[in-house]
Amino acid sequence: MEYKEVLVYSNVKVQDDIYVLSLEIEDDVRAGQFYMLKAWEEEPILARPISVHSSENGIVKFAYQVKGRGTKILSSLKAEDKVYVLGPVGNGLYTEKFKGKIALISGGIGIAPMLQIAKGLEGEVDLYAGFNKSPYLIDEFKKYCKNIHIASERDTAYYRGFITEIFNPFEYNIVICCGPEPMMKRVVDMCKIYATPVYVLMENKMACGVGACLGCTCNTKEGKKRVCVDGPVFKGTDVVFSA
Repeated sequence: MEYKEVLVYSNVKVQDDIYVLSLEIEDDVRAGQFYMLKAWEEEPILARPISVHSSENGIVKFAYQVKGRGTKILSSLKAEDKVYVLGPVGNGLYTEKFKGKIALISGGIGIAPMLQIAKGLEGEVDLYAGFNKSPYLIDEFKKYCKNIHIASERDTAYYRGFITEIFNPFEYNIVICCGPEPMMKRVVDMCKIYATPVYVLMENKMACGVGACLGCTCNTKEGKKRVCVDGPVFKGTDVVFSA
């Protein structure tokens, strides 16, 4: 797999440091997969792993948060600019296999891969989204989710607290989760009580994105696994969380 040059279709600031970058990519993308992105020739050296927010009609969208030099450069891109991409990468989710009542649980920018997942699910889908401040990207889910539950640590217009405080795994056949590790660990622990199957989308710093450098490993019951190729999707009960 090699990097290829693609063009920016749009790059929209959604809220504060949250952006949605749309690239002209003709790929078959599975829910939960990601790309390695870079919009520079030399510095910074490494590309940035960004999960797919949605893919449709030759446009792949990436929702991301500006956290450092690389994502700061991405946020400055405009239509027709060039970006180098490697992907789609990762195992992803075969959403057509999931049936019944399904809960999607996200924390912060962990909401990014959930839209592509929601679009591929055939069961009854509920979204539980937690934020530090005001919510973002929620409107896009209304077409695919029966119920949307929002929690915020600061915005009093929504449930004040953590999203795990208003989620009950007993009500669901399958749970899919993405966000900070402490939140995902809490969700997995809750699902264990009712033996509810739970999948987590892990995140880690990456160098190559294809499993060669072993720089993005996470701990599992079977030893270290590479997030880029063995994941990013894992059974929640297989992961040994550090948080």
